[in-house]
Amino acid sequence: MEEIIITKASHEGENIFCIQYNPNANFDKVCETMECIWNRINSYWTLKNNKENLKLIYASFRGIAYVNARAVFNKDQPKILKVNRLQEDSYPIPTEYKAMLIRRRYSKNTYVTYTSMFQDFLNFLKGQDLETVTDDDIKEYQDYLVTKRKVAISTQNQAINAIKFYFEKVKGGERKTYYIERPRKEYKLPKTLSKEDIFKMIETCTFIKHRVIIGLLYSAGLRRNELLQLKITDVDLDQNLIYIRNGKGKKDRITLLAEKIKSDLIAYLQEEKPVHWLIESPSRTQYSGTSVGNIVKNAAKKAQINKTVTPHMLRHSFATHLLEQGVDIRYIQELLGHTSTETTMIYTHVSKSDFAKIKSPFDNFKNIKDSDNSNSEGF
Repeated sequence: MEEIIITKASHEGENIFCIQYNPNANFDKVCETMECIWNRINSYWTLKNNKENLKLIYASFRGIAYVNARAVFNKDQPKILKVNRLQEDSYPIPTEYKAMLIRRRYSKNTYVTYTSMFQDFLNFLKGQDLETVTDDDIKEYQDYLVTKRKVAISTQNQAINAIKFYFEKVKGGERKTYYIERPRKEYKLPKTLSKEDIFKMIETCTFIKHRVIIGLLYSAGLRRNELLQLKITDVDLDQNLIYIRNGKGKKDRITLLAEKIKSDLIAYLQEEKPVHWLIESPSRTQYSGTSVGNIVKNAAKKAQINKTVTPHMLRHSFATHLLEQGVDIRYIQELLGHTSTETTMIYTHVSKSDFAKIKSPFDNFKNIKDSDNSNSEGF
């Protein structure tokens, strides 16, 4: 079996994996499927250094090539990635499972999540024939995740989806039908920032690129990955529109280009002269998500905002502020790229614009006599 070698490196302040092997067109296709970036100078593929991507490499090359990642686990090298490497005796995932994920064009993150979760389920079954799996087996696995592994509700949901994908999509639902009691998802309000805090963050930015990054995340309601995927041609300066291509759920949409960020954007384009991506690194490659997160975090710190601020909080703030301005929820849904208004409705629980108009029933009480108070036991 041919060998691929995985090493570590750092590029533009971001830790990456370097994937090297003898010229092989089939291996190239695997790397393209993983959305790796080709480094023409050093002739190797690169991928962000994290636990999920290492699992992705093992899963994608399993049965095709031997993955030599000794350099990744070398304790003598700095910034060691701590990861539970898949054991060689793990029960193999059916080939058609991976093929179906690729055929249906599932995202890289979904591919990693589903294959990792299904691999864990197979290991739990210890080689049991999938044709004999029952509802009780699946429920026992859920109990194991909850009681032994103590996983989060979101992880439990992902595990169920990975299992359902096999029986319902790969096998077409012909072999068996079953009901799985899905865990109740926790309800949490999205965290937002005030307009004043966001403007403070932008004002603290010394570099024009950083101003543009924060400004676009907020003013257009972009997800971090959508910002990174923007090309220069996706911005219409004449009509003040931004075109999101192939966003979450493989959907295209149009969102706003704010006038107040437009002048900064034009200045950035003239100064930085990006070639392909709207936000590029100095080497003209796609900007990293880690760098975007650090820019937002540092700007919040300089603005003396005493909370952990993430890029997605700017998107939440965009939606909440639009709602407070009286924008119809259906327009907000379109701008955010939500499939259903139910997803967007969560912002109605965050908006505080009408709270000031509402009086507590306690404030409508008439004055209570002192004598009555003396006989009261209080609240």
